[in-house]
Amino acid sequence: MLRTSPVKNVFHEDAAELLYGNAKSGILVTLLASSLLVFGFNTPEIQTQKFIWWIVMAVLILIRIVDVYYWYNEEKDEYYDGKKAISRFVTGTLVTSFMWCIYCLYVAQYATSVELASMIIIVSAFAGGAATVLTASKVTAICYAFMMLGPFSLLLVFSGEQYKLILGLLGLAFSFVMMITAKKSADFTSNAILLKNENAQLVNKMEQEVARRTEKIYQLSNLDPLTGLFNRSAFMHHLEQQLALSVENNTSIALLFIDLDGFKKVNDSLGHETGDKVLKISAQRLEKLSDDQHLLCRWGGDEFLIAFMGAEQASAITYATSVINEISKSYEFENNKLILGATVGIAIAPLHTTKSHELIQLADTAMYFQKKNSPNSVGLFNTEIGQRIFRENQLKVGLAQAIEAQQLRMVYQPIVDSSSHQVIAFEALLRWNFNGENIPPDEFIPLAEQFGLINDIGTWVLQQSCIAAAKWLQFNTDYQPSVSVNVSVLQLHDDDFIDIVGSALATAKLDAKRLTIEITESIFSNEKEKILKCIKSLQMMGIKVSIDDFGTEYSSLSVIQDLAANTIKIDRSFVSMLDTSGMAIIEAVKQMAVKLDYAVIAEGVETKEQADQLSALGIEMLQGYYFAKPLEQSSVEDYLEHKSSL
Repeated sequence: MLRTSPVKNVFHEDAAELLYGNAKSGILVTLLASSLLVFGFNTPEIQTQKFIWWIVMAVLILIRIVDVYYWYNEEKDEYYDGKKAISRFVTGTLVTSFMWCIYCLYVAQYATSVELASMIIIVSAFAGGAATVLTASKVTAICYAFMMLGPFSLLLVFSGEQYKLILGLLGLAFSFVMMITAKKSADFTSNAILLKNENAQLVNKMEQEVARRTEKIYQLSNLDPLTGLFNRSAFMHHLEQQLALSVENNTSIALLFIDLDGFKKVNDSLGHETGDKVLKISAQRLEKLSDDQHLLCRWGGDEFLIAFMGAEQASAITYATSVINEISKSYEFENNKLILGATVGIAIAPLHTTKSHELIQLADTAMYFQKKNSPNSVGLFNTEIGQRIFRENQLKVGLAQAIEAQQLRMVYQPIVDSSSHQVIAFEALLRWNFNGENIPPDEFIPLAEQFGLINDIGTWVLQQSCIAAAKWLQFNTDYQPSVSVNVSVLQLHDDDFIDIVGSALATAKLDAKRLTIEITESIFSNEKEKILKCIKSLQMMGIKVSIDDFGTEYSSLSVIQDLAANTIKIDRSFVSMLDTSGMAIIEAVKQMAVKLDYAVIAEGVETKEQADQLSALGIEMLQGYYFAKPLEQSSVEDYLEHKSSL
């Protein structure tokens, strides 16, 4: 029985195993030998005494058999005290040798030569066997060899009879040899046990180190180091297994995609250390809500996934609601008390898909849709969302090829002087015809921004708009209209944007003062300093800057204060409400613009009454269907020619 505990704890246990392991055969031989001497040789004078001795020996042997049975069947299977087991065994062995010693000393006086020879042969055999069988206990082996032969041999030596003297001397010599042999065998056995346990201890340490490193490797490859939850690869592996089982068992799996609401503000305002604490606490709260029916994962950032085995729609929504309630509890540490929320998207297999990646994607989409429309709540994937994904994927693929496929085109809407209605500029507007469908800009521009296509498209728009403006100037000398181009916040973040604008102007040979860059207030919602620096660089080149959709986005007063824009464009929503609250708002914007020396453009002018009212308010420029719809490039020249003839 190999043990891997420390050596000092198992030496005696291993020694006991060696002693008890050989005990059965030794005890049985003792019973046979004692029976042979007692019943095989009839000594009338002491036969009764011999029989009594045999009875005592039989009882002793029975006790030792019970002890061996106890050790094998009761004690050995548990952690036991080896010293006590050895003490019992040694006691039984030495008492047995003492019984043999008494027998030999007493019977020798009456035994015949044949019986005497048989006795010394038997006890010599026992002494010889003890030199190997009892080596696990050196003292016992030596004492046993001496007690079996020593006193008996001395008695024979001093008996005065020649043949007894010879037998006694032989017995003493054999006893001495067996004692030396027992000592050497015991030393060898003791060293072997020590070496075995040292090796076992070394193996045990190696196994512990291997287990520790294996656990470390498992953690590195399967667990998120911050939260201790499954990482992506481990979660995907287990999810695929569960999906396969769900197909076999005809059960469902609900996949919950959890996104923390407000986490970015925590990271930005309190730092990543606090953010990490929030993530750890959130993971612990999710674990508290989970059992063996749930697989948990930190998907990345502040996103968590839970696979809920056997869940239908109703139970999944109920569970997701409990997740939101748990996450929404306050986070308290040090001097901070934070309140966050969570938005959960749910997709169900096999209802929506049986593929792991698709299931996660659908749950992610449901979460995104829910977060956009109703954050801190649960959203279940449905057909409408699925159709939207399909369309978005189609548009994404098509948009990536739109420039090369010549599906994009520019149209231009005039911006006129409010008094003379002369053309001052054209706003360049992007149009996309995809598979015969005109995709509205408010649908494909966000997709271009989302999928990293806006910079390429924006560069193309700038180039085409500058080329078109240069042609207008060559065609008609009566009007010198500029071109106004909308740019995305992502373009302004591009370090090469200034060079891109300069290249577009140079290629078209267009004067920078004929280009206006239109921006919306929303671009100032992050990295304000970088955006302002970019705009100042454009203005230094001679390019004008206009704030589009003014009053509908980010802090308007802050924008007016920090940015020396050339013009402000009032959003069409205020123009459409001229008869109600729109008039007051437009008047207020105009008053601020006058103080800051900004020109004002009103877009969305659709009637003569609106044009007259705006002109009366002192709005310098107007734009809208009342003057002209967006014109194709080929129609701009006709429009300008027509305006010149008036």
